[in-house]
Amino acid sequence: MIAVSRGGGETMKRAMGFALAIIGTGALFAAVPVRPPITSVSHIAVYAADPAKSEAFYVHDLGAVKRPDPENPAGARYYFSPTQFVEVLPLPGGTASMNRLDHVGYNTADADAMRTYLASRKVKVPARVTKAADGSKWFEVTDPEGNRVQFVQPPVSPPTIAANPLSDHIMHVGFIIHNRGNEDAFWRTILGFRPYWFGGMKEDRPTWISLQVPDGTDWLEYMVVGTPDSLGIPPTMKAADLGVLNHFALGVHNTRDAYTLLWNGDRLKGQDGVPKIGRDAKWQLNLLDPDGTRAELMEFHAIGKPCCSPFTGTDPEK
Repeated sequence: MIAVSRGGGETMKRAMGFALAIIGTGALFAAVPVRPPITSVSHIAVYAADPAKSEAFYVHDLGAVKRPDPENPAGARYYFSPTQFVEVLPLPGGTASMNRLDHVGYNTADADAMRTYLASRKVKVPARVTKAADGSKWFEVTDPEGNRVQFVQPPVSPPTIAANPLSDHIMHVGFIIHNRGNEDAFWRTILGFRPYWFGGMKEDRPTWISLQVPDGTDWLEYMVVGTPDSLGIPPTMKAADLGVLNHFALGVHNTRDAYTLLWNGDRLKGQDGVPKIGRDAKWQLNLLDPDGTRAELMEFHAIGKPCCSPFTGTDPEK
């Protein structure tokens, strides 16, 4: 037995208490869930009044590959790469709404961990993630304005998708919002999305705000409409304008080459758009699906100085 003096014993007790306090504090911090990576756009889901016409647009015109929809058997997926697609769903019967956007999705490395993380940040989440027939995992939440957002963990063995000469990269999705501050509390503060660029038709009134995913270069584009205290589709908005605002963008290296490919392939029927330089100083070409949802072909890099603000993030490269 080792003898310990009385004074030494008190010192040891204090040291042990201090050590236990440190261990307890460490356990507390370790218990706080960490947000898993959010790496890219997964998809945008839109409604179609005539699925056959939509299929012609997405397959023939845009070159996507049609596959079954493991989330909704009534729909179809149009893949641009193994982990990015447009989900086309039948327009609900009897609907009177002109809205054609169902939801948007982002890829994450771990859907279960993302659900746990969002729950820890007081976001309403489902009781569990869903495992789809293709092996992917996903769950859905709503942002502060009620926009539906899915987080998708791609399958271990994603589908084999042939290279698309037009584009194999959905590099951003956009939808209408009203209150930038409320949306930022979710997208920036909780999810960690980062400022990329903002602009609009007026220099002093930003209405297009781009936020990049925290672990990649794809982005979300707020399309600000109405007043900050309003919600939903403004009563004066036309269906054509709504379809332009709720949109997705395909990255291209050269808009002229993309337009030439579409022209020579007789893939521009019914389209009025021509290549132009946007306010962000990037060449782009706007096409519309049969229900008016805008598919924006956009170059990865600006050709000059953009309006309104500089780019504060790294451009996608391909």
